Amino acid sequence: MTADASPAPALDRIRVGSAPDSWGVWFPDDDQQIPWQRFLDEVTEAGYQWIELGPYGYLPTDPARLTEETTRRGLTVSAGTIFTSLHRGPEVWDATWEHVSQVAELTRAMNAKHLVVIPSFWRDDKTAELIEPPTLTAEQWRYLSTGMERLGREVRERFGLDIVVHPHADTHIDTEENVARFLDATDSDLVNLCLDTGHYAYCGGDSVKLIETYGERIGYLHLKQVDPEILADVVENEVPFGPAVQRGVMCEPPNGVPELGPVLTAAQNLDVDLFAIVEQDMYPCPPDQPFPIAERTRRFLRSCGA
Repeated sequence: MTADASPAPALDRIRVGSAPDSWGVWFPDDDQQIPWQRFLDEVTEAGYQWIELGPYGYLPTDPARLTEETTRRGLTVSAGTIFTSLHRGPEVWDATWEHVSQVAELTRAMNAKHLVVIPSFWRDDKTAELIEPPTLTAEQWRYLSTGMERLGREVRERFGLDIVVHPHADTHIDTEENVARFLDATDSDLVNLCLDTGHYAYCGGDSVKLIETYGERIGYLHLKQVDPEILADVVENEVPFGPAVQRGVMCEPPNGVPELGPVLTAAQNLDVDLFAIVEQDMYPCPPDQPFPIAERTRRFLRSCGA
């Protein structure tokens, strides 16, 4: 720091954590992923206190065992993650609720308050095969919005949790236009947003603008950056998200976009407590790659005031 430089302002409404995603974990069980014990050990050693559950089944699903494993490492769970296909209509509700109930039960048992909701991909995340059209019909948009409102209501009434919907590459909630359409179509008392800065930039969005425009709908943050040069090639050649990750499109902060300092400042200015969970998609990755990145990222976020 130079003599005339001032320290970064304290971001005292932002609670920073990390997630299995930053250790290359996308699936409950996969031989290319590190054991969950190693993730818990390394995320602690890297300096984080908050974690997400990640894909249901990666961490122990027995609440007593998971509480023991996290408590002795000084870790606390901030959220669970669920996957939905509510745009497909009421007929998917029962299967969706079966999945949601499992994750919500564990999330509540761990004293977390949020469920991160990821819409289903229209491309397979392993094979990149096209599963369904990348755009929704008007009827499917109605199914999506009313289904998410029902989900928000039921999750709150039955489990005392709030849902935060995660705009994501290769899903139907992705671009600025689609995110705004989704927010405008849903009740803010029931449905809010998990703003993932990397996915939003990947899809052409401006995170600071979104926070300043829809601040009351921002309930949770994922901190992530994209490499603009790799992203340009991904967009030009219509590369699916999975292969794009393998090319390194999601990169280590502060080497990509968006710049996280202004995003955190905009979030702080909302004057509400927010989780900001670091995620750097790296599936698959060498087992020794995530930990040093996690340490450096934690130091960088401290330099931003978080």
